[in-house]
Parts: sequence; structure tokens; C-alpha cells
Amino acid sequence: MKHTPFFLVLLLALLLSACASANPAVAPAGGEKSGGLVVSGGDIKKTYSRADLEALPVTQSTFKDVNYKGVLVTDLLKDAGFDPQSVKALKAVASDGYAINYDAAQFLGEGVIVAYAQANGDLSADDGAFRMVLPNAEGKLNLRMLAELQVVQ
Repeated sequence: MKHTPFFLVLLLALLLSACASANPAVAPAGGEKSGGLVVSGGDIKKTYSRADLEALPVTQSTFKDVNYKGVLVTDLLKDAGFDPQSVKALKAVASDGYAINYDAAQFLGEGVIVAYAQANGDLSADDGAFRMVLPNAEGKLNLRMLAELQVVQ
């Protein structure tokens, strides 16, 4: 009987450790925190981290007086294995599920980039890890929290 409190404490510790291991941490949604930016279409599926994008040719574009740093969409498509001239459309999907379809005239436009930073630092928390920047397009086409580009050929 005098060992009962010890066994109760031991049993409680075992139960708590079992509960803790059964509930792993949930990864935050969006961009590289959830696996990076996916570029996919047909048999091709390639995932990019920010470092991967930084290794590609860097360019800047401006939208609403903010200068963004990133990669031309055409360069990203080429790196992923697509011929940008044969791509009919792109579907950009945000980490929250919001999606925008771009026709070739839009994503082949001058200065259209996938941004991973602002010229003077990181993207804002609202932007997420990546965002689309179409310099001369309306706001809703400049998708924030970009998680995937789906290629339509």
C-alpha cells in the first residue's frame, strides 16, 4: 500500500508521454513552411524552396509602389521542364485554396514574377512565403500565399 502513490505518479507520467507523442505538431500552411512552391503539370512535379528560387536569375517588379524580388515566371517554367511558349494557361493556387487562372498573355507579360522577397527585405506575413506579381494587373491577380502553379498545356 505504501508504494501506491509512486505507481500512480508513474502511471500518470506514462499516460502523459503517450498523449504527447500521439499529437505531433501541425505545420503551418503556405509556401516553404509546408513543403515549398510546387510547379506541376502532366508528368512533371517540382517543388521549390526559397533558396531554390534565389539560385535562379533574379529580377524585380513593382506592384502598388512596392518593389518585389523574385524569378520571372518564364524562367521558373523553363527550370521546371516546361516550354513557356507551349503553356496555354497557369492556375496559381494559394495555401488557403484561393486560385486564379492566367492565360498566356498574362503570365508571359513583362515583369511577371514569383516573388520571394521585397527589394528591402522579406515578404510581409500577409504575402506568405511566395506571391505572384503582375505589375500592370489589378490587385486580385497578384495572388498572395502562393503554394502551387499548375501548368495547362
